[in-house]
Amino acid sequence: MSGPKPTKGKIIVFGILFWFPLAGVTYQFLHFLIGLRRLGYDPYYVEDSGRWIYDPRLNDLSPDATGNLEAVVPVLEAHGFGDRWAFRGNYPGGRCYGLSEEKILELYREADGFLNVTGAQEMREEHMSCRRRIYLETDPVAAQIKVAQGNKETIAALEAHDTHFTYGGNFHQPDCRVPLEKFQWQPTVQPVVLDLWNNSAARPPDSAYNTIATWQNKGKDVIYNGETYYWSKSREFEKFLELPRRRSAPFELAVGVDDATRQMLNENGWRITDPIALSSDLKCYRDFILNSRGEFTVAKDQNIRLRSGWFSDRSACYLAASRPVINQDTAFGSYLPTGKGLFAFQTMDDILAAVDEIESDYEGNGRAAREIAEEYFAAEKVLGRLMARAGL
Repeated sequence: MSGPKPTKGKIIVFGILFWFPLAGVTYQFLHFLIGLRRLGYDPYYVEDSGRWIYDPRLNDLSPDATGNLEAVVPVLEAHGFGDRWAFRGNYPGGRCYGLSEEKILELYREADGFLNVTGAQEMREEHMSCRRRIYLETDPVAAQIKVAQGNKETIAALEAHDTHFTYGGNFHQPDCRVPLEKFQWQPTVQPVVLDLWNNSAARPPDSAYNTIATWQNKGKDVIYNGETYYWSKSREFEKFLELPRRRSAPFELAVGVDDATRQMLNENGWRITDPIALSSDLKCYRDFILNSRGEFTVAKDQNIRLRSGWFSDRSACYLAASRPVINQDTAFGSYLPTGKGLFAFQTMDDILAAVDEIESDYEGNGRAAREIAEEYFAAEKVLGRLMARAGL
């Protein structure tokens, strides 16, 4: 599958596609690459990092990227990017794949700009030759707090970029408590290539409200003004453990948990699915979303209490697949319509009311979900506005 001949300049997309080769991440970066190409740009995907990759087969870090490349490169080739990608392991023993090292350095000099999506690409001297350097933050809060606390490493990394975008959609609003110092953060949302999520199938009769999530994270909590703000979603899911017992519709979590947690979830009526097996195959991952009843999920405490306005990449895909979404309130209602197709909750009663609304008019809520995706998340609209704001 190849795209139209580019009418605009070369744009590099940096990210974590090879570093973390699971389906949700793969779709995340396909949305950027395909969206940019449809707008007339000539996009390239590059990873050029000094950190080892994550190998899902080992559940550990590894200097050997070949397995991850074998999983991801066929997807890039299928979508017309077979000659427009590079991986350079910039660590002892690391190898270069795709574009040669010479071609990578040439691309840095020739490109009109780069999008450092997730901010995962560390900046080195060769990257500074790129004319426009755009930082696109997908997990707000931590970087802003580090800047407010004077973290020199974070400040230097951000200063290496000339434009800063964030999925903190409620930034600069009166109720947002995230400290915004030194940098001019511009809110944006995740792009979604809608036709990758077209869904004409009827809802399977026993389908569940489901989601895919990491249950427990370590080392990412932040302390600000004497308060701890938590990263792990387990804290939030545990507040609503009884949900499946409160309604007849099934609920399902694709999460990696220990035996005790699995038993606790099963006793409360949750179905449990292996997230790694599901996310290791693009079709399985997509079918999990398309064949769902909708999404029920939670957010991180950091985004909830500080009212960042963060919204999930995965939730945007559910909306594009005409599946209603019930998501924990981070203040995303300040820029997205809620109450039909998309629901923000704070309490169990909010969740139950959302479920009842969806079940009373499933087709109407499915249409509303897709309409929200078309209006707010369509890749061509989102990236067109972002590139215009960046002067590209």
